[in-house]
Amino acid sequence: MNKEIIGLNAGKVWEALNAADAMGVKQLKKVTKLKDKELFAALGWLAREDKIEIAVDDEDEKEYIVSLV
Repeated sequence: MNKEIIGLNAGKVWEALNAADAMGVKQLKKVTKLKDKELFAALGWLAREDKIEIAVDDEDEKEYIVSLV
């Protein structure tokens, strides 16, 4: 996986979040149809650019909620 592919996947994640404001990681994976490694690389890209926030779900502490900044 190279930076170009990670950047494209980050765009998919950003578009999904832009449509819904916030999503759980499981839901993001389903919507974007990305594999775990692809999704987490894209999330890292967006987090490094300060475009997303990641928080623990209050109801399910094993789930993370991702939202746009």
